[in-house]
Amino acid sequence: MVHGNPTWSFYYRRLVNALSTTHRCIVPDHIGMGLSDKPTDDQYDYTLKNRVDNLDALIESLDLGNNITLIVHDWGGMIGSTWALRHADRIAKLVVLNTAAFGLPKNKPLPWQIGICRSPLGALLVRGLNGFVKGGVKHCVTRHPMTPDVARGFVLPYDSWANRISVHRFVQDIPLKPGDRGYDIITNTDENLSKFADKPMLICWGMKDFVFDHHFLKGWTDRFPNATVRKFDDAGHYILEDAHEDVVPLVKQFVDG
Repeated sequence: MVHGNPTWSFYYRRLVNALSTTHRCIVPDHIGMGLSDKPTDDQYDYTLKNRVDNLDALIESLDLGNNITLIVHDWGGMIGSTWALRHADRIAKLVVLNTAAFGLPKNKPLPWQIGICRSPLGALLVRGLNGFVKGGVKHCVTRHPMTPDVARGFVLPYDSWANRISVHRFVQDIPLKPGDRGYDIITNTDENLSKFADKPMLICWGMKDFVFDHHFLKGWTDRFPNATVRKFDDAGHYILEDAHEDVVPLVKQFVDG
């Protein structure tokens, strides 16, 4: 299970509870996220390539074999899919949750909320005010507003300027055009997604996601017309919060099948 930004492994807690009695669940926190170390820029280069390499090293060290179900959300889609393409023969199934493994769709403008976090004001908003994390807590759920305890769980690891470095670097590192760092990785991943054409795929999508919206969903369904697709019209980006009562059983049934 590969998370994105600004979440952490906490996001997958309900899936882990549902699956861990019958499956080995691996739910890492990216470097700088969740309960992982949060190195400074001179200690670690926060890039897409390094994220993929880190995931590769972890999975190799755990000796997970050749029957892996990959579950991805948000930026975890690009990281996880890029890793998986290095080891396509080891992937048995894929679960896609409001994410992407390709570039910004042509008709999809960059959301202003992302743009402002990439601007000169970004450091103040993301690292000073914790606006990206708190914004997610408030605006990435639409069916079920977060309870105070759950909201505290999402915010917990990001309690200081220093501990929000990766949240900010994630936003800054989104490759949008040729020449951007990591754009070649996005292009290569997209060009090779057909390697998953014969893999069972479940796509669960919160349709009120203002970032990974219907444009991104169409990107997946165009590439994988045989995927099983379940749309949730009243759910937002944090679909495992908003529609957990529907999505968790669907994922469990798919993984168990």
